[in-house]
Amino acid sequence: MTDTPPVSNVLLVTVDSLRADALGAYDPDRRTPIMDELAADGTLFEHAYATGNWTPFSFPSMLASRHVFEGDGSIGVDAGTTLASVLSEAGFDTAGFNAANGFLSSHWGYDAGFDEFDSFVANVGDGLYGRYLATHPTVEAWLQVATAPFRRVGKVVRRQTDDRPFLDTARMFDVEHAATDFLEDAGEDDDPFFLWVHYMDVHTPYVPAKRYVKEVTDSRLGLHRKLLAHTYTGLGWEVGDRTLEDLRTLYQATVRQVDASIGRLLDTLDVVGHADDTAVVLAGDHGEEFQEHGHLSHYPKLYDELMHVPYIVDVPGAESRRIEQQVGLDTIPPTAAELVGVEGHPDWRGTSLVPTILDGETPPNEPVISVTVRGETVTTQPIPRTLDDGDLLVSVRDGPWTYIENVETGETELYDRRADPTQQTNLADDPTPEQRDVIDRLASIAEAHVTTLGDGGDAAGDDEVDDAVEARLTALGYQ
Repeated sequence: MTDTPPVSNVLLVTVDSLRADALGAYDPDRRTPIMDELAADGTLFEHAYATGNWTPFSFPSMLASRHVFEGDGSIGVDAGTTLASVLSEAGFDTAGFNAANGFLSSHWGYDAGFDEFDSFVANVGDGLYGRYLATHPTVEAWLQVATAPFRRVGKVVRRQTDDRPFLDTARMFDVEHAATDFLEDAGEDDDPFFLWVHYMDVHTPYVPAKRYVKEVTDSRLGLHRKLLAHTYTGLGWEVGDRTLEDLRTLYQATVRQVDASIGRLLDTLDVVGHADDTAVVLAGDHGEEFQEHGHLSHYPKLYDELMHVPYIVDVPGAESRRIEQQVGLDTIPPTAAELVGVEGHPDWRGTSLVPTILDGETPPNEPVISVTVRGETVTTQPIPRTLDDGDLLVSVRDGPWTYIENVETGETELYDRRADPTQQTNLADDPTPEQRDVIDRLASIAEAHVTTLGDGGDAAGDDEVDDAVEARLTALGYQ
């Protein structure tokens, strides 16, 4: 715990399905001006890795600094202690707003410690439309695209303007407005605060507003090309080069859309007078595949396109840094707590990165462990929620090495990311003596991790998921 905390408040921004190389700060061919400015002013972790390939496998580390399945075998945070709970007990005003990802709802304990919490999942009404249309982002997204010309004409005829220039299919405006209201209230008193905001625009389907498509490409993407691209994505089919490029363009445009929303939140932070005493933490919960290993979206794999995520911490007054050592997202809770002078929970797995952020110290050389569960095929539905739903895969990243093991079958993979950054050549098939030593060392780390996991069991009461949450999970492909 710091004696003199550098800031009083924390704004945690998480973005679903956000690859590291989607940001200009990680890939100069991209343009994300708001997030790039955060990186330029703050500390950017060049090799940050998620602890799972999709939201419920990653978020226990991000908000509770615990591994998924740890202890009781659940995918939620009920068995752990969240960052919000620790800060709330320390007297912070807390708020969390999640853009309708059903796996980040109160059902899995994510409301713990928040004075204000809205997952925008259950408030869709009880009628046919509310339960089966409003909860299905794919349907609403394509309604947005198909009706956009008519809506524009109608507004011109009625001489109307609208502060929502496109339908809120990913609940971005709902989240942004709720967060803005919280920040405006925070500006009226001196109580410290913790605000968590989670965006879903970058999750498939990628349906950005036209303005952001224009910002990332000179090509015209007609409705038929958008529909074709997402049809292939939804079916898990391989696509050709043109369709793949269309998907990448739409994806990058949604990243730009979120970037603009983050900018508006930071503007509000400035207006209410808290820009100089608030740390901003930005991270993706996992990445997105564009056929690097044969599929689209984020099916159960552990390669870098899904594991390598942006992680930026901007502390006003601190020097700008780029950190090369690998870090995991379980460092978020202890880091955020120490930045505001609060002692972290003793059960938290991660190590605080405050000495790195403030003083430039090298982070602890701790391997990053990630897991997924895979059924008979990569695209098997339902997507696993328990250890009993398929084979457990564990990866260990240490320095340049990525080790992946199928715990059930004993199959192993080893990649040297220096020579093989896209992880295409499995060195475990014919390892050198040096590589055999690396395999043995990392295999022992993976084996030790497996011993900490629960027995599968009932993943936080999956059978009792209410209709609204289940509809949202189905809409996102999480059946």
